[in-house]
Amino acid sequence: MLLTEQQVRQRLNREVINKGLGSITNPSLRESMASKILDSSDIYQKSETGLKKEFDIFLSHSTKDKELVVGTKLILEDLGYSVYIDWIEDPKMDRSKVSKKTAEVLQKRMHKCKSLFYAISDNSNDSKWMPWECGYFDGIKDGKVAVLPISSNTKTSFQGTEYLGLYYYITIQPSVAGPTRIFIRESDESYIVYEDWMKNINPYKR
Repeated sequence: MLLTEQQVRQRLNREVINKGLGSITNPSLRESMASKILDSSDIYQKSETGLKKEFDIFLSHSTKDKELVVGTKLILEDLGYSVYIDWIEDPKMDRSKVSKKTAEVLQKRMHKCKSLFYAISDNSNDSKWMPWECGYFDGIKDGKVAVLPISSNTKTSFQGTEYLGLYYYITIQPSVAGPTRIFIRESDESYIVYEDWMKNINPYKR
């Protein structure tokens, strides 16, 4: 099964409750609640030393998906992975303005990340940065790019179009042994766990 918007929002809501911020009862409050979660934690990296930090995952996303991005970050961190999100780690950077300085910061960050997850949502087509991030990362990290669909409904597989069809896609689900894992998939029948994919092992076919 693909990761769904409902799962992501449930994880965000759980974090809101855990931090004593109430609960999300009004959809219009979700983005502000996501901001409160960030503001009440210590995950902002406001110094230049933050540029030296390494991450497992660079999460490429649309800036219109703040609540989904925070919820997805929490899900990935629950599994033990570190996640780079530009407006969290580099809050002074304005991604709404395309500039050479912004690109240079993102390039430095990508060199410090092991993989890139391309978070697909209904807003992704409007992003100016996502295709650039995907292409740049693919060139410097030996193809360690995978599409992370965040589905508005329950689907079992993803069919990429145009250039996204060149990449594997991601599901997050329990493994045969029990624990929830990240699976990198070529199809429903061809997949591998994230750790083995990072070792350049090809997906297994069942």
